[in-house]
Amino acid sequence: MNLHEKINIRLLQLTKRAEVSDPKILLETFVNVGMLEPMLSTVDHQVIYGRRGTGKTHALQYLSEIKKSEGDITIYIDMRKIGSSVGIYSDTSIEITERATRLLRDTLTTIHEGVHVAYFSDQNKFRNDISNELDDFISASIKTIVTGVVSNESSSSGMMKDISSKSIGINTSLVDFKLSLNANAANENSTTDNSKLHSSGVLRHHVSFGAIANLFEKINLASYGKKTWILLDEWSSVPLELQPFLADLIRRCILPVKKNVIKIAAIEQRSRFKINGENIGEYTGLEIGCDISADLNLDDFMVFEHDAKRATTFFSKLLFNQITSEGKGNLKLDLETDSSFVSNAFTQITAFEEMVRAAEGVPRDAINIASLCAQKANNSAIGIHHVRSAAKTWYLRDKESSVSTNKSALDLLHWIVNQVIAHRRARAFLVLSGERDLLIDTLFDARVIHLLKRNISSHDNPGTRYDAFKIDYGCYVDLLTTASAPQGLLPLDDDNEQFIDVPPDDYRAIRRAILDLNDFYKEQSKKSLTNLELTS
Repeated sequence: MNLHEKINIRLLQLTKRAEVSDPKILLETFVNVGMLEPMLSTVDHQVIYGRRGTGKTHALQYLSEIKKSEGDITIYIDMRKIGSSVGIYSDTSIEITERATRLLRDTLTTIHEGVHVAYFSDQNKFRNDISNELDDFISASIKTIVTGVVSNESSSSGMMKDISSKSIGINTSLVDFKLSLNANAANENSTTDNSKLHSSGVLRHHVSFGAIANLFEKINLASYGKKTWILLDEWSSVPLELQPFLADLIRRCILPVKKNVIKIAAIEQRSRFKINGENIGEYTGLEIGCDISADLNLDDFMVFEHDAKRATTFFSKLLFNQITSEGKGNLKLDLETDSSFVSNAFTQITAFEEMVRAAEGVPRDAINIASLCAQKANNSAIGIHHVRSAAKTWYLRDKESSVSTNKSALDLLHWIVNQVIAHRRARAFLVLSGERDLLIDTLFDARVIHLLKRNISSHDNPGTRYDAFKIDYGCYVDLLTTASAPQGLLPLDDDNEQFIDVPPDDYRAIRRAILDLNDFYKEQSKKSLTNLELTS
């Protein structure tokens, strides 16, 4: 078995999801790129944004292992798994008050379990016995109640009945003969007196905020002043309407305690941290930028067009760490550095760079594409044609299939591809920022378009800003060897056929890259009217 085949076997065996990996392997395979680790390890409360597959789970579990090794208490919570029946949170047939109550109780109970495990696994970390505090914590958690628009009704009734009856009937059989007389007559008189009283209130939740915060203080003091890191993963799996109530619990019970640090991994398009109250300044939840920061977005780190060298270095180290860590004790690979991995696994550096470009900055996509490349290369080195074939397979299998469930989003994707690639021969485009478009968010969340740069402004018109998006590699990979292949990232003005590869701060030179989404919606309206006329 040659080295190429050994490497390909290890690439085929890569674990695709961090949550099923051994924490020790996650620790070994973590790649610190740029200022990622210092930003992640800050004691500031933090929301970590990133789409599926960008490494949020890996980052939180790495942080958990590091802080645990330093003697701190770490509580990692996968929000998809809390509670005995997590499906109840999204069951709209159940009142929101009941769903929110169970969510808050389950979250507090899970935090209690984390502290409980930390205490009984190593009591030497604690100055004194905290059993009573743990008992009090769970008691306070159980008292958590969310109340909403309620209706109290009281009624009284009275009824009198006078019934008399007689009956006659005949019952026969071959072995027996019975005769019964039944004559039915009924006389019923009834009177009813009802009175009802209704009262209603607004949606609020009652938590023993002070009690829980005080108990956190006592637990932290007992742990020789060590910090408690509460790491909430998969925040966006919580229904949107319940998220502000969980965020409010965090604001009132966890944030006030000095030695508590909370990190929340979330998908930006699927998160709602705050709802405003009736009066100015009142709100339920967390205010981003004030109560908690959101200065770390994993989508911004590894896109090839942002920094090709950094992206290539990151993914070479990621794959090298994966195959050497998981390969210990199995196939022996004579690879000492990530550079030796690239030179032996790929026919040339451009083939690896093509794979990095195809991954579009998403580690999970890179791992899956690398695995497919290995499958296609078999016992040979991976070439550019393997990368392109694997990228197309992964795009059709994972990305386009996800978008296809939303017809409007799929129509928009086809419209963008036609406008940008077919008409402008480019790979990226600009849209007006500041106004959220649900379909653009859907395409971004599905990883078929990727954010390159926010808030590109004009010196001529400072009030107008644009966001630059790039079309996914899988959308145009079939065109790369044809006359219809994109010629560059962003097109310059109509007077020439030049392109630029880095989004500038000033969009004056790239007006031709701007897409007006109103044109798409107008086309859709015309199609709808035409279809309506044809069916009528």
